[in-house]
Amino acid sequence: MTRPTRLILASAAFAAAVTAAHAQPLQLPGAQPFNAPGTQQAAPPSQAGAPAAPRPPSMPAIKVAGEDAILGRILHRHGHHGEAVFAKTATGYGLKLGLDGFQSTNLMEPCAVSFGDAPVPVTPLGRPAGVPRYKLEAPICPIVFDVLDGAFLVVEPAEPCIVEAAQCRIDPRGLWGPDARTVAGQAKEIEKARGGAERAVREGYRTLTAKSDAVEQRVIAREQAGFSAEREMICRDFQREGQFGFCGARITEARAASLRARLGLNTEPKPAAAKPKPRPKSAPLPLTPTQ
Repeated sequence: MTRPTRLILASAAFAAAVTAAHAQPLQLPGAQPFNAPGTQQAAPPSQAGAPAAPRPPSMPAIKVAGEDAILGRILHRHGHHGEAVFAKTATGYGLKLGLDGFQSTNLMEPCAVSFGDAPVPVTPLGRPAGVPRYKLEAPICPIVFDVLDGAFLVVEPAEPCIVEAAQCRIDPRGLWGPDARTVAGQAKEIEKARGGAERAVREGYRTLTAKSDAVEQRVIAREQAGFSAEREMICRDFQREGQFGFCGARITEARAASLRARLGLNTEPKPAAAKPKPRPKSAPLPLTPTQ
């Protein structure tokens, strides 16, 4: 092959290489690779700016009272019947209790039953409804109650008790809370607490419904619809309820705590933060006498 021929072939090969290089688009570092002819490119992964999947509804935090909320306070059934004082004992807690009622042989004749001068021991039953529950160990009328904020709700017995020794029929059921004079001074706090509890109950039912199947959703819907009537029945006899709404606020808070417990959310009150100890003051330096 002559030298002119070799030069011509070399020039042709260089021109073909340059043409191929110009035909391939420029690819920057980090960019998606180009597809070969006849192939499809996979969709790029979602970017940070893409809309996130909707978050499931969640229940707002609520204040759940502990035993300190009723410790040493004088409480009355419906705010004006009987008297109860929750107190500390050597082994835990106890309840000093007195109830008024009517004679079992004549329901028009009033009577009263005292459970003793000393607090009767109560047994803790955990938090099955999201709040502290206790059982009063009294053979004449065993009582199970839930501790609320400044009140307690008796959930057992289902019927009034007959105290044979006194021939007296007593009924401990319902909400035990402060009298009207005490409640009147808490009107603004009660209204605020009621509003927060109402929102928590709505969100609680919404969250519970979202996590349930179709059959459970129908049961939850009936329960939610019946809550207002249940609350009205419990609170209709509470003293000056229509004016202050104390009972309604506490029953609503109790329902919110119960929903949190059913959702597996913690209802234990947060421990109070320890106050930092004051730093000891440094002793002043002794003065050096001048010469």
